[in-house]
Amino acid sequence: MSDTNEPDDWASDEFGAAELGDARLTQRLVALARQLSQTPQCSFPQSFEGAELKAAYRFFDNPKVDTDGVLSPHIGQTLSRMRQVPVVLAAQDTTEFNLTHLPATEGLGYGSGGKERGFLMHSLLALTPEGLPLGVLGMKTWVRPPEAFGKKHQRKQRSIGQKESVKWLEGSEHLGALKGHCPNTQIIGVSDREGDIYDVFIAERPAGVDWLVRASWNRCVAHDEQYLWQTVLASPVLGQSELQVPANAKRLARTARLTVRCIPVRLRPPRARRSEKLPDVEVFAIHALESGATEGIEPLEWLLLSSVPTHTLAEALERLAWYARRWTIESWHRVLKSGCRVEARQFGNLDRFVRATALFAVIGWRILYATLLARLDGNLSCEVLLQPIEWRALYCRMHSTTKAPAEPPSLAQVVLWIAKLGGYLNRKHDHPPGPTAIWRGFFTLHEITEMYRIFRQNE
Repeated sequence: MSDTNEPDDWASDEFGAAELGDARLTQRLVALARQLSQTPQCSFPQSFEGAELKAAYRFFDNPKVDTDGVLSPHIGQTLSRMRQVPVVLAAQDTTEFNLTHLPATEGLGYGSGGKERGFLMHSLLALTPEGLPLGVLGMKTWVRPPEAFGKKHQRKQRSIGQKESVKWLEGSEHLGALKGHCPNTQIIGVSDREGDIYDVFIAERPAGVDWLVRASWNRCVAHDEQYLWQTVLASPVLGQSELQVPANAKRLARTARLTVRCIPVRLRPPRARRSEKLPDVEVFAIHALESGATEGIEPLEWLLLSSVPTHTLAEALERLAWYARRWTIESWHRVLKSGCRVEARQFGNLDRFVRATALFAVIGWRILYATLLARLDGNLSCEVLLQPIEWRALYCRMHSTTKAPAEPPSLAQVVLWIAKLGGYLNRKHDHPPGPTAIWRGFFTLHEITEMYRIFRQNE
């Protein structure tokens, strides 16, 4: 939003270059992004009125609108942000959208439990090593067809291209294709244990594109100990480190003391694939194990594999810190489901859901970006996030005044105000505000700004 009738705002930046085959569709996309970002948790009838509501449904029903067309301009902006930093972590993860409560929705597949119905999404989110989300790099959606239910046991007989796990290989290939757009930035693909795929390890990739994955399998290795875990545990200890483990419903907060090891390892291909004559591959294994854990508490343990050369304790700790940033993509998925309420929409068929999810993916990114940017660099001007009319309306509301200052407040200050609008109490021992308070606050900020604009019309 801005003081003009034609706002040059974040929605124009992220979607204005969309090529959907019709300039009117691009204009509609920008308008939808602008409006839905102000009311992400509301239903369409709550967000739009009359002709605007019909236009929104027509947009998501238009076959010219596809995921690539919606995301491409945002990915271009993400690559621009990536070029400004030397190292980018590209987190990969899969999430499932459960639409069982919408039985009339067409085109859905079965879910992980077998009885659920919905669709799956595998996505890539670009992050700085400090954890700031720079934007979405790609997303793939699919359904598990009913005829495939109960045939999971046959997956070992299928090639990687016939399995869902091909998503990890495709993700790595996608990063390689994007590398040319940011030649001076090192891109590290980061995956959880599901991404422990041998095909990813041996796949060709351009210089400056690497991977980091949490190990899931105790693979065969070309070492005396024969297996990965035993080989790593037999290596010398590099040093110790401490990790603050937050409390949750099942544990108290504690300080975990970690013993860190690191060793180059030569992995051998899976025995079940001997006939393919796959090559061995050199990787770097980084292991962290909690020592002295209280009785009854399962010690923390991470075994990471990476293509990035890792030899020293400092390098090993950096790789562990990189992996710890992977939680950001899970937070982004939670924002999509809880903040943007994708699963609560009633679009009637899968295609409309997928088109809307592509748009909400970027809206969800912006909410998370606002939350984390203030934590990492709160001294920035708030105009990196808000238009002038927005922060002025916010200032006047929080200070019960009609006069805003000439200079914009800091980003940290306005994010705190937005969070308070969303119910954040800011008590002495409270954690920093999270995405839930932020997206609720944005909704209230929209209402405040509209009223501020109305009262300023005659000035």
